[in-house]
Amino acid sequence: MFKKLFANELTKEEAKQFLIQLYEKGESAKEIAQAAKIMRDHSIKLPIPKELQDRLIDVVGTGGDRSGTFNISTTVALLLPALGCYVAKHGNRSVTSKSGSADMLEALGIELNLTPSQQVKLLEKTGFCFIFAKNHHPVMKHIMPIRKEIPHRTIFNLLGPLTNPAGAKKYLLGVFDKEFVPKMAKALKELGAKRAIVLSSEDRMDEASISAPTFLAKLEDGEITYFTITPKDANLHTYPKEEILGGDAVVNASITKKILEGEEKGAKLEVVLLNTALALMANGTTQSLQEGVEVAREAIESKKAKRKLEEIIEVSKELV
Repeated sequence: MFKKLFANELTKEEAKQFLIQLYEKGESAKEIAQAAKIMRDHSIKLPIPKELQDRLIDVVGTGGDRSGTFNISTTVALLLPALGCYVAKHGNRSVTSKSGSADMLEALGIELNLTPSQQVKLLEKTGFCFIFAKNHHPVMKHIMPIRKEIPHRTIFNLLGPLTNPAGAKKYLLGVFDKEFVPKMAKALKELGAKRAIVLSSEDRMDEASISAPTFLAKLEDGEITYFTITPKDANLHTYPKEEILGGDAVVNASITKKILEGEEKGAKLEVVLLNTALALMANGTTQSLQEGVEVAREAIESKKAKRKLEEIIEVSKELV
């Protein structure tokens, strides 16, 4: 059925019923993985050398948590290259929020409409590239109108983070509901991910929360383990959720810039430090939350993060 759906061999009504039945039954990890595999097969890939592909990490969320926060995972994705990571960030414009990752990066001045080979050059030179989902999944053109007619989420709300056209093998992946943490971790295992942390917070964010405990699944060496963390575990403070709220793309770009330039303190900085620490663990760079927080903090305070952001903006524009 997935093969028929992606090949546009189902009528609109058949496709609609299939997606609704899957939702009502509850998608299994195997179904999510199979759908992601087929969607990956239909995507426009990035011509990335194998040795670089093995180093890639994606920091991505399903969205749909309607939390109204600034672009936390995108800020983390821009901080990680200052720490020696290679980030292939897969994302799109806003669907449920005021500012999707594409909107915010554009407001920062990063050129988004690069060809696949230009994206690889940006990645090789800076350690970062943005993979604009709308340019890489042409098959979604006939599926989007069907999705829009369905009044609730579908399996496609889960597939975006699993269908990175760069073939990333490492993930920090946030989901809108903790029920999906085990399913997405198992799906990543089935899809051949080397290392991953999948998370959802108690206050229903697709990020690690600075206000509440966060439930995680860690995939490493083919094994999945589950645990819960709090900001205290990372030597960070707990803040009211209102302190990490964002706005539109321009407001969120300004927040990200201030964090990476070392001008932002308090809740917004600390939620980025917490999520960066988890990304560093998923990448295999560090072993503990505390170590990750300190490494990330040092990159900001030493202005490495500021210089890296400037480099990403500059190189992205030169490539056009």
